[in-house]
Amino acid sequence: MKIFLLSGKQLILAAVLFSVSLPCLAKAGNSDSLYITQHYIKHEYMIPMRDGVKLFTAIYSPRDTSANYPILLNRTPYSIGPYGENNYRSELGPSAEFEKEEYIFVYQDVRGKFMSEGTFVEMRPYIENKKSKNDVDESSDAYDTIDWLIKHVPHNNGKAGIYGISYPGFYAAMATIDAHPALVAASPQAPIADWFVDDDFHRNGAFWLPHAFWFYTVFGIPRPGQIKDWPAPVFTSNNPDGYDFFLKMGSFKNTTDKFYKHQIPFWDTMMAHPNYDEFWQKRNTLPHFKNIKPAVMTVGGWFDAEDLYGALNTYKSIERNNPAIHNTLVMGPWFHGGWERSKGDLLGDIHFGSSTSKFYQDSIELPFFNYYLKGKGNPNLPEAYVFETGSNQWRKLDYWPPKNVKEENLFFHKDKKLSFEEPKTKSKSFDQYISDPNHPVPYTQHITEHMIRRYMDEDQRFASRRNDVLVYETEPLSSDVAIAGPIEVNLFVSTSGTDADWVVKLIDVFPDTAKDFSPNPCEVKMGEYQMMVRGDIMRGKYRNSYSKPEPFVPGKITKVSFQLQDIFHSFKKGHRIMVQVQSSWFPLADRNPQRFENIYFAKESDFQKATQRVYHSKEFPSSLKVLVLQ
Repeated sequence: MKIFLLSGKQLILAAVLFSVSLPCLAKAGNSDSLYITQHYIKHEYMIPMRDGVKLFTAIYSPRDTSANYPILLNRTPYSIGPYGENNYRSELGPSAEFEKEEYIFVYQDVRGKFMSEGTFVEMRPYIENKKSKNDVDESSDAYDTIDWLIKHVPHNNGKAGIYGISYPGFYAAMATIDAHPALVAASPQAPIADWFVDDDFHRNGAFWLPHAFWFYTVFGIPRPGQIKDWPAPVFTSNNPDGYDFFLKMGSFKNTTDKFYKHQIPFWDTMMAHPNYDEFWQKRNTLPHFKNIKPAVMTVGGWFDAEDLYGALNTYKSIERNNPAIHNTLVMGPWFHGGWERSKGDLLGDIHFGSSTSKFYQDSIELPFFNYYLKGKGNPNLPEAYVFETGSNQWRKLDYWPPKNVKEENLFFHKDKKLSFEEPKTKSKSFDQYISDPNHPVPYTQHITEHMIRRYMDEDQRFASRRNDVLVYETEPLSSDVAIAGPIEVNLFVSTSGTDADWVVKLIDVFPDTAKDFSPNPCEVKMGEYQMMVRGDIMRGKYRNSYSKPEPFVPGKITKVSFQLQDIFHSFKKGHRIMVQVQSSWFPLADRNPQRFENIYFAKESDFQKATQRVYHSKEFPSSLKVLVLQ
């Protein structure tokens, strides 16, 4: 999760919470703060909710009172500072163009954060059948806020919209449930949807260690009362090498015993719920997107290291349950929030050929809100407005995933081969490696203590040259192959342990004649570059159920299936398709001791080497099922 529109002391927290950016990564420009003070007037209010709790809210209204304006709301746990009616934000709205369009911009500290009253609850669960005024959730708080705004803010036109990225994206999504009649447009952007399955803090049961650990050093500190500034972190480190830092940390329980020392209540709560029990299940938003009335535009990035799952599956849930409403998916070549915080022209070493963020802001986002909130123009948005990486072009589609696709399987073969042809060998053909949790496979070649966002499309040659990473590769492609949609992993494996992680990465291998990008300040050579297109991990004990983990029987061939999140990528003629398989991805994912146990409380002595085998025969055809665009 990220904090956006930062100012003053919030920038200190940004250094802790933001994924690492590198000097070769372009930055987005700033808005004109003078324009805001000249054209908007700020007021602050404590808005009462139905249970009596009051939420601190800042309202920026156009100084021109000759017209009525729509309300555009952003609810956040990350502070709406600067506080004080004479202290103005440096930016308003999703992009600078909104400031010139003139909206009534509303920012609110959510319940229990900063200057709002009440108690904060992480991903506060939705209450379906509210029986009293004390049954409150983020849906009801959004409803009560909009109701107050419509009745009390002068010169509003009776229409409201809501947007937000990451945690604020979750609040925007929840506002669409039991929505206030005035809420006519919502844009959840990189919204959290399910924190155990594949958002933020877990991937298929594996814990996203550096992201969660550094985030909660500040965000998880209990609030003593209403505050205007972020607290000092409970722990800081002088070690810039995350691989070294987390390896020296030892077993997972040391995060609490040695570093947090039980000062972060939600961290202890997570440790008390290692499986997908009721605690996590009731925080899953996806079952609740029913009877949605506002127009919805869900936005995400193909290279979002945090909430790619949330964006894709929020859209799919709304579409499945509300086929009659306007529901659009927008996916670009962005990191988490990159459509607002960068030009969107590159990520790491990979260039996308244009300023995709500017195109999105001017041609998609602003027209969406202008149409539904002002009745201005017509955005003519398709069902899915998606960027095809590899070919670097925007595509308008009637469905997502598209329907003009053919299911194909990329099969593993002996001699490190990968092809669309099924293996013919009848023997139990396999490849194997030794997985050592005390020498895990790194997830990036860069030195960083935080989760680096550019790992999502990073060159994988550093991994493919290790003995504990299996590599399967096609011949050079004779024509372009575009893959669109989710990818189903079907592995036939065995392990000498009783638990194992399985990491699968889909990779675009450039030919040795590939031209370098221009400009090229980092002098990156693209010949034989191994661009990760998608990767994910499955904690093996959850292969059949996230709620009821099961051990592996040592040496027994077992099927492990899971889904890699959607892609839309064109593997160009002359390129090769590669798949890598490994059993650690450190420190991105916490280490698996390779013994069936509660990993959060494992001892250093529990971590053991294991022999991992991946089979590729007619009887045990390990493969990736993909959707090939026709």
